[in-house]
Amino acid sequence: MSLLSEQLQVAAAFNYPESIDSFQKNIPLEWIEQALSQTGRATVRRRRFPAEQVVWLVLGIALMRNRSISDVCDKLDLAFPDSHGNFSPMATSSLVKARQRLGFEPLRHLFYSTSEQWDKEDTEKFVCGLKVFSVDGTQFRAPDTPENKSFGFASGSNSFPSVLLVALMSARSHLITDVAFGPVKNSEIYYAQQLVSSVQENSLTLFDRAYFSAELLLSWEGAGANTHWLTPVKSKMRHKVIEQYSEYDQLIEMPVSPQARKQFPHLPHTWLARKALIIKPSGEIKEFITSMKDPEKYPFEDIIQVYWERWEIEQGYSELKCSQLGNTNILRSQKPAGIYQEIWGILISYNLVRLEMRRMADDFNVHPLRISFINALRLIQEEFLWCSGRTPGTIPRKLRDLRESGKRLILPEKRKRPAYPREVLARPAKYPTKKKAARS
Repeated sequence: MSLLSEQLQVAAAFNYPESIDSFQKNIPLEWIEQALSQTGRATVRRRRFPAEQVVWLVLGIALMRNRSISDVCDKLDLAFPDSHGNFSPMATSSLVKARQRLGFEPLRHLFYSTSEQWDKEDTEKFVCGLKVFSVDGTQFRAPDTPENKSFGFASGSNSFPSVLLVALMSARSHLITDVAFGPVKNSEIYYAQQLVSSVQENSLTLFDRAYFSAELLLSWEGAGANTHWLTPVKSKMRHKVIEQYSEYDQLIEMPVSPQARKQFPHLPHTWLARKALIIKPSGEIKEFITSMKDPEKYPFEDIIQVYWERWEIEQGYSELKCSQLGNTNILRSQKPAGIYQEIWGILISYNLVRLEMRRMADDFNVHPLRISFINALRLIQEEFLWCSGRTPGTIPRKLRDLRESGKRLILPEKRKRPAYPREVLARPAKYPTKKKAARS
């Protein structure tokens, strides 16, 4: 073994960047090493910029989108000294090659390791004994390169290739527990079906109306013990009333379309669900169906209240894309493998911010959604930069200061339901019109 290799091993063992030490309690080094080992990215050779540091570079890029890749690397002191002991800046080309060597599999493995552990801390009150989740999709635009064109283009837009992402998110903490994403040419139901294996027992998942699919919802219902779903439906949906629980509460039977049974022969000819009606303040009646068929076990009033929580995932996407990404939802990577790596890094960093917000909320005995995301994000960004180059002895005090700052981040309590009806804005006229002047 060369003298340089020995020096780098010593540096890796004793000079791990202090800025990362401050968050090791959330993402321990052992988790990163396990992710690298399980995905075949761990190497015996010690580089000046080893794979463990590249993982933190990807997370830093996702957390500080307003900075360049080289600037993030320099600010966090990620690179080890060269053979002469000098901390010279890493060339941008070296950073790009390091990310390419890493690939996206370690970040994917790390996402599931962290989300599984962090989800165990989610102790928010359940609804009817069920933990509430939500499923919905969003899109990320990728640079218009020949390689990225394989993602396809979203309908109505041919300017940038797009990636479609469907997430399973906790409605009470906004922590993302699972995702499926890929080319936008695939449907949201296609990606939602990949999340069935992640459904937790004793849970209720809220879907958007676009996910109305007998195969998806029946698979979701049968994924585990006491796994339920809820989704709004169109008023013209075909069904037959089997039992009338109350004026606005029914047990219904719905036919499965011949097209669905041809594609999925295991589906039955009909399936049962519970239909509930909501009268909005405007007088409009909204309908939704759910697998919670027992009216005694799942009271009508409780499922009416939880219906409104299906908007929480849209708020979570707004936090991620508008606040964390700064409304710049065009990703940086020029190739699909880099796009996947970048998205996994963004998801881990988002969950990291949400984890700190939940712990702040526990300290002050408030709901996690009452902590301001944008202000918590800025505090954590400042902590990353402040700890760079500092001594480890100052880190516990800075973390206490970070938690104390949470007092300024508490928002007013949220209303249980919208004060005003949620309405679609009227589409403006395609051509300008001129109103006739009133006669005097």
